[in-house]
Amino acid sequence: METNSNKISINEELKMPLVGHLEELRQRVLRSLIAILVGTLISFIFVKDLVQLLEAPASSIRFLQLAPGEFLFVSIKVAGYSGLTLTLPYIIYQFLKFIFPGLTQKEKKLIAPAVTCSAILFFVGLFFALSVLIPAALNFLVGYGSDVVEPLWSIEKYLDFVLLLMLSTGLAFQLPVLQFILGALGLVKWKQMLSGWRWVVMTAAIAGAVLTPSTDPITMLLLASAISCLFLIGVGMVAITEKFREGTLSVVQPPSSGE
Repeated sequence: METNSNKISINEELKMPLVGHLEELRQRVLRSLIAILVGTLISFIFVKDLVQLLEAPASSIRFLQLAPGEFLFVSIKVAGYSGLTLTLPYIIYQFLKFIFPGLTQKEKKLIAPAVTCSAILFFVGLFFALSVLIPAALNFLVGYGSDVVEPLWSIEKYLDFVLLLMLSTGLAFQLPVLQFILGALGLVKWKQMLSGWRWVVMTAAIAGAVLTPSTDPITMLLLASAISCLFLIGVGMVAITEKFREGTLSVVQPPSSGE
């Protein structure tokens, strides 16, 4: 009987932490969803200003509402994307709070710089798409066939194009963060990364063709060039990390017996 009771107590001790983790995960997911909802509601208040900001690169284009309520649904979509973007740091914080207890000390030291660089690069990617990629794409698309057709665009189709391009560019700008994490963990050396530059250029060209919603070569070339530059920046970050780690090891290395 004592053996059975001991087994039951051990099973309860094993199950309770799992139940506690699941409850914690549920709470953090719920908090993230509430944050997204609040961010979306706040963004909806200023949605007309946001739409005008997204329309700015296409100042010469007239936008049409082709169906009843089209602009209302577009406004909800823009507010949703904006709310998700605004609350992204809080969502990352909730995710890290959940996994932090299970990380090693070395992995914990990577959290702060990796998250900071990730957030900065994501917003830099959004700005790059809005200020460089989208105007370049529109200049090409509007200029092609402008003497044949008059550009009258659906507001929904245009904003789908803009939001998708901005989101894909923001995600593509996470490449240096991935390289930094791999290098800091010692999984890849910077010389190994640099030796595969040909594959990176080819992959960047494919990514530029896949991630851009338009088919114009200008946008693809700009995004592929940006990804290649980000890769080189990531290689530099990994090289600095390796030099710092080697310098730290040389300092703490004990002197040889002959000295």
